[in-house]
This record gives sequence, structure tokens and C-alpha cells, in this order.
Amino acid sequence: MAKRVAVVLAGCGVFDGSEIHEASAILVHLSRHQATVKIFAPNIDQMHVVDHLKGSPTEEKRNVLVESARLARGDIQDLSELNVKELDAIIFPGGFGAAKNLCSWAVQGKDCSVNEQITAVLQAFHADKKPIGLCCISPVLAAKVFPGCEVTVGHDKDPRYPDVPDTAEAISKLGCKHICKHVNEAHVDEKNKIVSTCAFMCKAPLHEIFDGIGVMVQDVLKLA
Repeated sequence: MAKRVAVVLAGCGVFDGSEIHEASAILVHLSRHQATVKIFAPNIDQMHVVDHLKGSPTEEKRNVLVESARLARGDIQDLSELNVKELDAIIFPGGFGAAKNLCSWAVQGKDCSVNEQITAVLQAFHADKKPIGLCCISPVLAAKVFPGCEVTVGHDKDPRYPDVPDTAEAISKLGCKHICKHVNEAHVDEKNKIVSTCAFMCKAPLHEIFDGIGVMVQDVLKLA
């Protein structure tokens, strides 16, 4: 029987939304494993809008659900409509949107707050012992919501992962355990059914990031 998987987006574009290559890789790997996918996003304003050509914020206002619909080819639902009983697993791509729109990690680090809907959804899957997949920066969501959990955002002793040491330290200060993994690997927290991979936290070729996300997706489906 096909696994039913929710994918939660945070906008469209690495600097202010979901990382497009990560979201696409997740969807490709889920398709390869014949999973049934439902895509969701919170119906909230983005923290800000970034001109991806210039790399600087603009004065525009955009909505996370509306922008996420671009990635979902229009086939998307408001996160408020998600019913955990109808699903077997949930996966979050990374991108700055995960750290700006789903929580405030981008500006507050370990002292951030997590969107109430996101917290409720994570807790619902955890309570039902259903797996949660996370990549790139999105594992910080689990670090905030589930004290004591294990996640990876990459390797803290490899120059290809420049942002990992500080992020790993912050995760540890939250009482969670950071596990060093390379880009083609995923870490499985068996107790909490949390699967994470570093994706673009590593300065790696796109195919390596794609392969690592594939490992994460496969591990999520094994737990579902």
C-alpha cells in the first residue's frame, strides 16, 4: 500500500522560502517510491521578500501559501487542513523560509519561536509515532519542539559545511544531540522517528545533495 506523505513548504526560493532544488528532490524521490503526496503550507505572510538576483530584501509583501503554490504546481492546501490521521509521514524541505517563516531561527537562533501551526503538526505526528523528515536548516524545528532529539545539519569538522559548527552548537545548547553526517547520508533518530540530512548546508554538487535527500526520504518511508 502506498505511503501517504505530507510535504510542508515555506514559500518559493532559497532566500525567503523553501529551497526549490530540495523540494523538487523530495518530490522526485517520493514519486520514485510510489508515495501518495499532499503538499501544504501555512497561510501566513512571509517574514520578508528577497530579490534573488540582487540578494537583498524588497518592499514587497508575499504570502507563504500563495508562493508555495508555485512549487506545488497549484496543487496545495492550507496547513490548517492537514489531518495527521490521513497521513503516514511528513517531510520539510529547507531554505531560509524554514528559518524565517516556519520559525524565527534566522534572526533569533536557539531563542527562536516556532509557528504555532508548525508546532502542532510536528507534535501530532510525533504523538502518533509517525516519521518526520527534515533537511538543510529545517532540523532546527525538531530541535526546538522536541528537546533531547537527535538531528544532523551536516559535519562540523569539514570546510564544505561552513555554517554547521555554529548551528550544531546551538542545537546542542537546546539539549538536543547533533550527529555529524556527510551530504550523502541521513541520520535516523529511532526513538523519535526523526530523519534528517544536511542538503545545502554542504557546499556540494547538486547530485550529491539530491542523493542525500533520497537517503532521507527512503529512511522516512521505512519508518512509516
